[in-house]
Amino acid sequence: MDLNLLVAFDALLSERSVTRAASRIGLGQSAMSHNLARLRRLFDDELLTRSADGMRPTPRALALADPVRNALRTVQSAVLESGTFNPATAERVFRIGLADSIEVAIMPAIIERILSLAPGVSIRLRPANRIDVVEELDTGQLDLGIGVFEQGHVHHFRRQLYTDHFLCLFSPEQLGVSAPLSLEDYLRCPHILTSLADDTRGVVDEALAKRKLRRRVVLTTSGFLAVPFVVRRAPLLTTMPSRLAHYFADAFSLATSPVPIDLPRFTISLLWHGSFNRDLSHTWLRQTIASLVSEDSLEL
Repeated sequence: MDLNLLVAFDALLSERSVTRAASRIGLGQSAMSHNLARLRRLFDDELLTRSADGMRPTPRALALADPVRNALRTVQSAVLESGTFNPATAERVFRIGLADSIEVAIMPAIIERILSLAPGVSIRLRPANRIDVVEELDTGQLDLGIGVFEQGHVHHFRRQLYTDHFLCLFSPEQLGVSAPLSLEDYLRCPHILTSLADDTRGVVDEALAKRKLRRRVVLTTSGFLAVPFVVRRAPLLTTMPSRLAHYFADAFSLATSPVPIDLPRFTISLLWHGSFNRDLSHTWLRQTIASLVSEDSLEL
């Protein structure tokens, strides 16, 4: 068996396109088409079939995806890793999936540290919710996820970073109220809801529903970055993670307040595929992030 076929198989399963898979591993399209034909003969299965939205993997291909990917990563780690990792001379690109609320809170310190210790290392960030992160770790599109992960699959590893809670963010001048907000103020004011899942109900709405209460949401957005600009200009309030709320309050001269209803705390964690668990460069990145954003080291 030509082991290069496994590299082609992994690229085809990740990209679900002969053209993109060929580009990913530096082959011509005709050569990748030839590899796909050889893979079909080898496994006695179509592996990828054409559909309206591109190429779709067969059940046999999906069953092979993780074993093949794990085998390739094990070989790569064994062959390419020298037993030590020197960040000062390393050259590697890491792909990280996370929400922009976490990106704003932790990435400045992480990039500052990487630039000083590992100038050849680059980070590519991708906005993703928890479901996207798990799927993209499995397909090899991400090296690491950062977010709220109650659980992954058995082949995932998780490391807790810090626990956070929610705060209200608002402009006292725009709303005509001051901290701490009362429940009456909270329900009277119009709200901004941030939801990565394209949902019109968040954790606040679930908590209010238990008390047979409702708030008025006038703006729903998938990201946090525009929120302080809106709050500074319009009589709206929003509820967001406390670390981000403190950052925005300082940067935009806004106010924060405890949320006048009970909301659950949440834990931010690292999540990665088990095939990277012993990868020395990956281990270095995880330890670097953890040392910077742990409970005691991350500044508000």
